Amino acid sequence: MSPWLALAGVWLLAIVVMSAGWAWQRAHQNAGIVDVLWASCVGASAVWLAIVGDGAPTPRIALTILGGLWGARLAWHLARRVLGEDEDGRYRNLREHWQGNQWKFFAFFQFQAWLVMLFALPFVSVATNPETRMPLVVLAVLVWLLGVLGEAVADAQLAHFRAVPAHRGRTCRDGLWRYSRHPNYFFEWLHWFAYVLLAAGSPLWWLAWSGPVVMFVFLRWLSGIPFTEKRALQSRGDDYRAYQRSTPMLFPWFPKKERS
Repeated sequence: MSPWLALAGVWLLAIVVMSAGWAWQRAHQNAGIVDVLWASCVGASAVWLAIVGDGAPTPRIALTILGGLWGARLAWHLARRVLGEDEDGRYRNLREHWQGNQWKFFAFFQFQAWLVMLFALPFVSVATNPETRMPLVVLAVLVWLLGVLGEAVADAQLAHFRAVPAHRGRTCRDGLWRYSRHPNYFFEWLHWFAYVLLAAGSPLWWLAWSGPVVMFVFLRWLSGIPFTEKRALQSRGDDYRAYQRSTPMLFPWFPKKERS
């Protein structure tokens, strides 16, 4: 199958899934489901594109396993939050700003469907790779493990911190959060380099770079860090300002000594 036809199929599926997600959020007043569906669709696209791709078997098998497991883990983690907590502050702000306009929410969900296709581009590159470079495949697995396990550990550390009532209004500085204000975002970004390595030798190798580049842009300037830090400053005030002064924003490094 043509990789572009397969990619069009990814977009079509995402449109259908996001339309159903929009209907769910309308009934439950919780747009956080869009994150669950996005992760699910991107993970599923890795599996689909690997199956229908005409590249070498080893990169495609690796893509199926790594992309599928990444999407499943992230979707499961997000689903527990969406189903167990109130609507995320980002979406509450959108609901207030749009005054509950459901057509705008529908357009937002369809934009996420387009993003699914955009983030599937690295998978197209891997699925069309005719070469198997085993050292790079092994390195890709190691990068994937570091990224996914690092993100999982950061998520678990933050959840453990938030579960303690006495920590309300305080900033997590435990574990990985001592070295980065957003270690979960850092490891999520890092994981995308696994597909760059798997795509080495592909005629579409340059497409694989869209993963880490686009993810960095979204996390650093659009939907990730700016919104998260704005909410943290509103809820934690001076404690978070001190955290900003002492702790690197994204790339982990040793913290500066906080001044009292």
